Amino acid sequence: MSDARPSSIAVQGEIFGEMLDHWGLASPLVVAHDFGGAVTLRAHLLGGRDYAGYVLMNVVAMRPWGSAFFEHVKRHIKAFTGLPPHIHEAIVRAYVRSAIATAISEDDVEALVAPWLSEAGQVSFYRQFAQADERYTAEAEPHFGEVRCPVAILWGEQDPWIPIDRGRALHEAMPQAVFEVLPEAGHLPQLEAPDRVLTALEKHLDCA
Repeated sequence: MSDARPSSIAVQGEIFGEMLDHWGLASPLVVAHDFGGAVTLRAHLLGGRDYAGYVLMNVVAMRPWGSAFFEHVKRHIKAFTGLPPHIHEAIVRAYVRSAIATAISEDDVEALVAPWLSEAGQVSFYRQFAQADERYTAEAEPHFGEVRCPVAILWGEQDPWIPIDRGRALHEAMPQAVFEVLPEAGHLPQLEAPDRVLTALEKHLDCA
């Protein structure tokens, strides 16, 4: 994604809608995680896209968002984009591991880290911090009660990035949703507790 059209949450929401059009998906089942929450919420609540069922799992959705590290990088972006590759790799690995409360396989860790280690990946890694803007979630927040489909909120109980209190606050703003805690899982329940996540998805999306 070029600097001419930043990869902001707003742009990603538009592209998600365009992807649904391209694939002819008028009312899909949608499962969103992390920034996928903000992206798909915008597409649904501000972009008029309909979903047949909707699961929000450990999502960025409400202000404030971003860890202390996230805010630090955002303030000093030029210092980070010029880091030597081995220092950058150490930061990415530490950042990924900081999301995890229950051990995952090393293969999964490598899959999470690898996309950010190339020259282009390093630029993209820090660009996401620079382009983060809470106004994109602020625009959707007043409409949370207007979700037009069955919705479930799943949250890893031990999420160190987006604490479970944020999930509870989202549920309060979206009272029509079902709220389910995933015990012992951190920010990546799909890798930390895959069996529990699959069971929850089958239940909440009625696709068993």
